[in-house]
Amino acid sequence: MGVFNYEAESPSVIPAARLFKAFILDGDKLIPKVSPQAISCVENIEGNGGPGTIKKITFAEGSPFKYVKERVEEVDHTNFKYSYTVIEGGAVGDKLEKICNELKIVAAPGGGSILKISNKYHTKGNHEMNAEDIKIGKEKAEALLRAVESYLLAHTAEYN
Repeated sequence: MGVFNYEAESPSVIPAARLFKAFILDGDKLIPKVSPQAISCVENIEGNGGPGTIKKITFAEGSPFKYVKERVEEVDHTNFKYSYTVIEGGAVGDKLEKICNELKIVAAPGGGSILKISNKYHTKGNHEMNAEDIKIGKEKAEALLRAVESYLLAHTAEYN
């Protein structure tokens, strides 16, 4: 088994606390609303949203994957950090054992924030990660962030 690390940062004009509330804490409801072409629904299979919760994310029609199941590892309300592991579906299968993800939102100069993403792809056997697959995943995450950001800019009274 190999582990391939990937890190990225995305700036946002939304303050860290507000972005954490919308994108992370209420993302299960908000993301399918603002980006139905990407995600059709998110449901808790086990748990109440905290560590140990198992979620099923169903992708929209036409997506290369039907769904993924994720296990919540950590929700840190103080440091705006959220960790989860993709345990089934999507790219997890023949080549990947799991994908461990950490999202952290930090304050940026000028009142905005920075979304810091860390992914650890745990491969099976001697498989390697394809750079193009990682790029596609980053672009999809960026699109979801921008959809939430646009919603928050249009609805200034929400998630304060």
